Amino acid sequence: MPYRASCHTHTFRCQHASGDVSDYAAVARAGNCPILGVSDHAPTIDNRWHGWRMALGELDDYEAAVRLARRNFPDLTILLGLECEWLPKFDGFLRDELLGRRGYDYLIGSCHITPVDGRELSSFNGLLDAGALSAYAKLMIRTMESGLFAFIAHPDAFAAGYLNWDDDVAACARDIATAAAGLGVALELNGYGIRKPAVIDDHGIRPAYPWRPFWEMAAACGATVSLNSDAHRPEDTLANYDDLEAIRVACGLVEAPLLQPRTCPSGQDPAGRDSGFRAGSV
Repeated sequence: MPYRASCHTHTFRCQHASGDVSDYAAVARAGNCPILGVSDHAPTIDNRWHGWRMALGELDDYEAAVRLARRNFPDLTILLGLECEWLPKFDGFLRDELLGRRGYDYLIGSCHITPVDGRELSSFNGLLDAGALSAYAKLMIRTMESGLFAFIAHPDAFAAGYLNWDDDVAACARDIATAAAGLGVALELNGYGIRKPAVIDDHGIRPAYPWRPFWEMAAACGATVSLNSDAHRPEDTLANYDDLEAIRVACGLVEAPLLQPRTCPSGQDPAGRDSGFRAGSV
């Protein structure tokens, strides 16, 4: 069974992926996936973390690539999105420029970097104590509270570095899942973690993420989920669906509604659609 939608995909512009929008669209069509969401790493207004995201000056070219793919694959619904970090100083750019003036269909919220006591820690391998996990949960919750994001990417990515489930991890997971359920923001079961090197914890070998206990907690708290490959290569556009669906079923998780097309508030459509789209959300 294929993805109903593959809404987390990247392009070469983020500097750690390959291929362009039409390359991913070709794989989606061949795999009978009717909805492709393109969501490369968004630029930041202050150019921070520039080594793993597109530059501001690449947005027009990115949107042009989506227009081209829509012309080349008229049988697909291709949604224009970006994967974004949220900080208070970024809020206006995300809200007014990307969702507003440029009329993006959706944004994905991510917390790749967690500020802790004046330092910027990697959320993938730097959250190694209770204080760092608490800071991550608080940033994740503020990201969801912004109301800007259709879903939250790989919320359990810290499992790649924090190897064993303990009370501190359980508290972090509970806080994130409770907020997601209360705010109606889906959490992402992410296939990229399965394609990364496995880790070894007290229970043996497991994927870097998804981390099964996190998703058991998410289910208990009533959070919904979005299943995505997080493709960084065209051939991974539809990868790991069976793995993610098995976790979803085993944990009793409910998949969120599909992303919906939206109408640009400005009345303009940077990606050149023929018909209007309604507010992107899950």
